[in-house]
Amino acid sequence: MTELSVCIGSACHLKGAYNVISTFQHLIEEKGLHDQIAFAAKFCTKQCHKPGVAVSLDGVKSVIAAEEARKFFHEQVLPAVEQAKG
Repeated sequence: MTELSVCIGSACHLKGAYNVISTFQHLIEEKGLHDQIAFAAKFCTKQCHKPGVAVSLDGVKSVIAAEEARKFFHEQVLPAVEQAKG
């Protein structure tokens, strides 16, 4: 199972974490991936000094702008899901 999380700490919240979460939830629903992605919100991931919202995909931290959430999902999350299928 692919693990995906979004930081909801104060800094990430101000940088658009809610929009990232909303986008990811919509895409997971749209593609029927509930049983393949463990999606969660996490408190501070210590990425506050970086611009953007902190996300973690299978333990690898990234920082994305809220408007890049759809692109990140298609370019990073979907390939991770396919790889996890084996």
